[in-house]
Amino acid sequence: MKTKFINGVSSSPSLSLGLLVTQNALQVQPDAQRDSKEPLRAEQSPDPDTRRRAFRWCREFLHGAWKSVTEEEFSISIIRGGLSNKLFLCSLPDGRASVGDEPRNVLLRLYGAILQMSCNKGDSRQSNKENHFQGTEAMVLESVMFAILAERELGPKLYGIFPQGRLEQYVPSRKLDTVELSDCSISAEVAEKMAKFHGMRMPFNKEPQWLFGTMDKYLNQVMKLNFTRESQLRRFNRLLSYDLQQEMDTLKSLLESTRSPVVFCHNDCQEGNILLLKGRQTSDKQKLMLIDFEYSSYNYRGFDIGNHFCEWMYDYNCDEFPFFKVDAQNYPSKAQQLHFIENYLRESDPGFYNLSPDDQVKVKEELYVEVNRFSLASHFFWGLWSIIQARLSTIKFGYLEYAQARFDAYFQQKKIWAV
Repeated sequence: MKTKFINGVSSSPSLSLGLLVTQNALQVQPDAQRDSKEPLRAEQSPDPDTRRRAFRWCREFLHGAWKSVTEEEFSISIIRGGLSNKLFLCSLPDGRASVGDEPRNVLLRLYGAILQMSCNKGDSRQSNKENHFQGTEAMVLESVMFAILAERELGPKLYGIFPQGRLEQYVPSRKLDTVELSDCSISAEVAEKMAKFHGMRMPFNKEPQWLFGTMDKYLNQVMKLNFTRESQLRRFNRLLSYDLQQEMDTLKSLLESTRSPVVFCHNDCQEGNILLLKGRQTSDKQKLMLIDFEYSSYNYRGFDIGNHFCEWMYDYNCDEFPFFKVDAQNYPSKAQQLHFIENYLRESDPGFYNLSPDDQVKVKEELYVEVNRFSLASHFFWGLWSIIQARLSTIKFGYLEYAQARFDAYFQQKKIWAV
């Protein structure tokens, strides 16, 4: 998830699972502190009621030593509090011996306010009922997805699930830094894991509604926005001067003419959603874990890969306004992209090995074109999203500056790929 974008609507420029089953623009609300690139760490103790409930859940859902631990021995601390998900570290006491293979530490995730309906603040009682229903639906789908990925060992293990939240595997790790995305071994493993992700069959709507459906909704919302501060109004008017509707129509035509298989996509594969597991070195073949699947959906393969390549350009770990840095020179070179693409194809297509060298080159070149055309959609998508966040968010972030950066990249890359 784009962990720097935190507000009362969504902490990610992605849309939630609602579009897997409907065409409504559902968005799961954010975690309040998801911007740290440091390992998860406990900060303070929870309130007594949360402690009691956490103890009961651990006793009921976990096995081994958890069955005999007393509430006095039970250890729980806050990892992250927030508007939506709250995370706690639950642990067995140091002196308590394990009985079997039970985990000694688990992550307790408690759901909070789970939904905002797109940009609309529904005031009517009926609207609130609809929002609650659709938010619950989105959360159920996210839980189903988490369980399936855990079972297939593509995400953290799931130890227990209940209406208020779930117990997950605690994974000692840290999130990648943007610069690490270009590391050859890391890039190869990201490609492999993305290919495995794309190869899954999931029990969700398999129509690729997510991308264009969401872009249409975002553009409609953008055209209804207004800004009062002069500095924001100037930036907003500059963005509107691009004739965004015409640009999006042109982009749609380009992508509709570009063959790209519909697969199950992560949709937000950036450094903040890739964990480097503790104790693993960059030379290890299995050192990474993808996280934050709640925005995944069936979508075009080219978008998922192209979006990942775009993320090489943006560093959100910045303490000064606009709280991000962009370096267009960091967009992967053709050689770097082909390195990723070859590792992706070797994992996703068993027949790739049997192709002649010339045919392998042809397949890689075709995917190279596909990915870079869909990278235009990544810039356009997050650009629209960021304009909306500039109006709605209370978080200190240069949303309009970020939108401008994404559209600058869109027009620069359009010169090369919209031909």
